[in-house]
Amino acid sequence: MARLRDRKNGCPWDLEQDHKTLKSYLLEEAHELVDAIDSGVDQKICEELGDVLLQIVFHAQMASERAAFDFGAVAESISSKLVRRHPHIFGDVKVKDAAEVVKNWEEIKKTEPGRKSIFDGVPRNLPALLRAYRLQEKASVVGFDWKAAHEVAEKVREEIEEFLEVSRDNDRVRMEEEYGDILFSLVNLGRFLGLNGEFSLNAANRKFTERFGAIEAEARRRGVRLESMTLEEMDGVWNEVKNKEAGAP
Repeated sequence: MARLRDRKNGCPWDLEQDHKTLKSYLLEEAHELVDAIDSGVDQKICEELGDVLLQIVFHAQMASERAAFDFGAVAESISSKLVRRHPHIFGDVKVKDAAEVVKNWEEIKKTEPGRKSIFDGVPRNLPALLRAYRLQEKASVVGFDWKAAHEVAEKVREEIEEFLEVSRDNDRVRMEEEYGDILFSLVNLGRFLGLNGEFSLNAANRKFTERFGAIEAEARRRGVRLESMTLEEMDGVWNEVKNKEAGAP
């Protein structure tokens, strides 16, 4: 990377980059890594991990050029953090289970410089469903949580009723607010049951595109435009794919 960023003989594109211009690439590579993990193909995971690592090296190199920090400092920082936040491994603290590890982790984080809220460290730019999950998770650590799944389910029903009530008046502002509350409560229900709303919705998106792709393929097989197929014909193909997924004969 130092060679790519060399002022005399480096790559023109690499030389034009800064921390801000690389933000989108970092996000893209992280999402591609998640896709690779979902695929379960080790070679893909290995390749995408390399792409994420490249982004880290890139940022570290740019920082080293202005004498701010380098890759070694990045590695040392995370190493020190892991030791500090694992006193049950590197110290004499005793824990009984993973839940206690998480609780201790959050307590240690609160003592670190710049920490004023339990929500510090939850990025504002996280996808909304994932951020909701992390915020709820943080609140749960300090005891702000439901006692049973049926209570959360009841909250979901309550939020849906409130949404339907404001929708009858076509109050767009209130509708958006109540719709957000429904999503937030659904994320909470999923979290309480050990499900991540972000990952679950991504899985649903993949399932939808695959099933709809079968409808598009059927339209091509028939030699017709997709728009000319009736809803009943589309539903027929959709249900065929759905039955195959379920292993129906």
